[in-house]
Amino acid sequence: MFRIYLKAPFGFVIFALALVHAQAEPDASSVSQATPAAELKVKEGFKVELLYSVPKPEQGSWVSLCYDNRGRLIVSDQYGKLYRMNPPKSGEILASGDIEKIDLDIGEAQGLLFAFDSLYVVVNGKVNQGRGLYRLKDTNGDDHFDEVKLLRKFADRGGEHGPHAVLLGPDGASLYVVVGDQTAVTAVNQSRVPQVWGEDQLLPRPYGKGFMKGVLAPGGWIAKTDPDGKEWELIATGFRNQYDAAFDRNGELFTYDADMEWDMNTPWYRPTRINHVTSGAEFGWRNGGGKWPAYYPDSLPAVLDIGPGSPTGVAFGFGAKFPKKYQDALYACDWSYGKLYAVHLRAKGASFTAEFEEFITGRPLPLTDILIHPMDGAMYFTTGGRRVQSGLYRVTYVGKEKEGENVRVAASKLAAVRKSLEAFHGKTDAKALARAWPFLGDPDRFLRFAARIAVESQPVATWQDRALSGKDPVAVIQAAIALARHGDKSLQGELLQRLKQIDWQMLGERSRVDLVRAYSLIFIRMGAPADEIRLAMIEHLQDFLPAQSPELNTELLQLLVYLQAPSAATKGVALLKFAPSQEEQMAYAKSLRHLTVGWNKSLREDFFKWFTLAAAYQGGASFRLFVENMKKDALSHLSDEEKVALKEIIEAKPDNKTPRFTFEARSFVKAWKVSDFDDVINVGLEGGRSFSNGRQMFGAGTCFACHRFKQEGGAIGPDLTSAGGKFSPRDLLESIIEPSKEISDQYGATIFTKKDGSEIVGRIMNLNKNNIQVNVNMLNPSDTVSIDRSQLKGQKQSPTSMMPPGLIYTLSKDDVLDLLAYLLSQGNPDDPMFK
Repeated sequence: MFRIYLKAPFGFVIFALALVHAQAEPDASSVSQATPAAELKVKEGFKVELLYSVPKPEQGSWVSLCYDNRGRLIVSDQYGKLYRMNPPKSGEILASGDIEKIDLDIGEAQGLLFAFDSLYVVVNGKVNQGRGLYRLKDTNGDDHFDEVKLLRKFADRGGEHGPHAVLLGPDGASLYVVVGDQTAVTAVNQSRVPQVWGEDQLLPRPYGKGFMKGVLAPGGWIAKTDPDGKEWELIATGFRNQYDAAFDRNGELFTYDADMEWDMNTPWYRPTRINHVTSGAEFGWRNGGGKWPAYYPDSLPAVLDIGPGSPTGVAFGFGAKFPKKYQDALYACDWSYGKLYAVHLRAKGASFTAEFEEFITGRPLPLTDILIHPMDGAMYFTTGGRRVQSGLYRVTYVGKEKEGENVRVAASKLAAVRKSLEAFHGKTDAKALARAWPFLGDPDRFLRFAARIAVESQPVATWQDRALSGKDPVAVIQAAIALARHGDKSLQGELLQRLKQIDWQMLGERSRVDLVRAYSLIFIRMGAPADEIRLAMIEHLQDFLPAQSPELNTELLQLLVYLQAPSAATKGVALLKFAPSQEEQMAYAKSLRHLTVGWNKSLREDFFKWFTLAAAYQGGASFRLFVENMKKDALSHLSDEEKVALKEIIEAKPDNKTPRFTFEARSFVKAWKVSDFDDVINVGLEGGRSFSNGRQMFGAGTCFACHRFKQEGGAIGPDLTSAGGKFSPRDLLESIIEPSKEISDQYGATIFTKKDGSEIVGRIMNLNKNNIQVNVNMLNPSDTVSIDRSQLKGQKQSPTSMMPPGLIYTLSKDDVLDLLAYLLSQGNPDDPMFK
């Protein structure tokens, strides 16, 4: 027996990879068989049937699914043909002879829809005329498709991030097409998104491995077209790789967008997320380190962050013979982690908020597409993709709860207001400004956004004077963003002067962030300011830094570096040294690397010491290159003499192999036990706790390495933003001190036993043909091992958490209590960014 260990700080041991000779177990690794239903974890009351294991050599690996007007299922092999079949009766399965090949020059589809007596096929491959939207018809009524017509060819950049789903519009008379970021926006007749998109980067972005480098805005998109594919209207942009979308009962559109796993543990990493796709929406995808943060006012945020994964099919549950809660749920498929999530949405203002739960999970269960069948009220889903073993499954409800009535619920009043504003998107209307302008200052972000797009859809000459003379500061900021995007460059001075008249002290933190973004867009879109204006802007802004929130600190520092404010060096390095997470630190370093003024020897030393510290940080596959390339940028601003003076620091290597988020190493305090807090755990969090220190301790305990909290931190472990609604103080403390006592299925490890008797312990991260990629170190998302399924003997859930014990042993008792208070309050309730 032999093991490989990873040393954690202070001498504690974290397992990274265990290779152990194991006792014989039943062989569970048939590569010609989809994961049996009995091996899936299913929500109580529901039943899953494996209807068909797809013979890979003959029928490939299925990635898309729909039903036709006779209730038959139609599927597509990712690299091959289309097939159709009748769903079997309950308790029965399909045989290969039940599967009919659609013998036409079409396939490689990632989107299928039967509507208007036609089968619509979205090809993401080279079959027929390549990527595009096709229409299949049966022209002679013999129940066989005999006509294939290309309705719209899409630009072909190659790759999987191309054309995906097609769905029926809520009006029953239109189609919506879903396309990822590797396919340029098709020619459109109309656009609800103002067609003035740009990268909108104030400073040059960092790059890692360079994936998608050179691919510019607007990223992934969704468009609407008619049944003949003649008239096209752009609905929304700024996605990465949203594979599918679905309408709720009220015609609200939702999608499940992909993360960029190479970016994990950087400030620009965005987890897989559920987006409410409203009219004219922009979701801020940009390549490299240029992804917009969720708080940018010229974009929209996610309804729900889920975490790392590979989003595929989505569908609402209405029409299913399920209890009402699960009829109303949005079901979202995660291909890499083998999870089908039930997302429970609820109205919040003009949009939604949501929670999610695991509905069905399997290891492996590479989910690809999903639907609710209107004839039997069952859910069907497929697994497959990238030539892995494919299967067709059915889900029914067998519990005791009453079936829901499948009734439509009235939309919220604010959603109705938003819809009224969206009616002005993409067209000139004399009534638009009177209707939209009052909502530029509305407290609801989705209403502000809808109002701004309505304004931007009108001729600039009709509203630019109003933008420069408004009274409400929030409305003035939103109007300034609109004018920066559309207005004449000659207006820059006047626009800056109007924004400077806004009383900073009267603004909330969110509005301050919006104001700084407005300043940034003015410089991005209208050009660098004259030196006199630049100096005046530095004088106006520099005393606002540091601010109360990391978000505002990040944006202010970036703006001051752009303006080359000498004070940015002292202020920025102080922020860098105090920031508790590697994401926040990287956000400051990302800007400081472009600063050429204000430095002294001490500040330079501290800045380059950070790069040594960051060399031990962990992240996705691009992480180290991001840090190294940022360092190269910073070095480019040093003179030869400075490089010599700083040589020892520049060339230093980290003395720790695991991340430490503080400039000074912390000392061991105590090996804490839960019982050490019995005297205070129920009374010690009621008042007087420091939320600021709690956030610092979240970094000191390396919690940020694996856990997200309020949109920062790693994504390998659970997002803890909502911990306050799930844990008591004692429960939370116990999960920190004794992480293996109770392990979430969502984040638990699996023990893979190979035929040679060795074991590999970790979490499934990805699949490719017959290989499983397993992450074996929670602190390093890039630390993966490949397992050949043909060499796999069995697998089972590990009883040991991937979270190591001992992470709070350098914290004092008060530090631990501050940490708990911070987490249980969902961040500082007085944090201005929450207001």
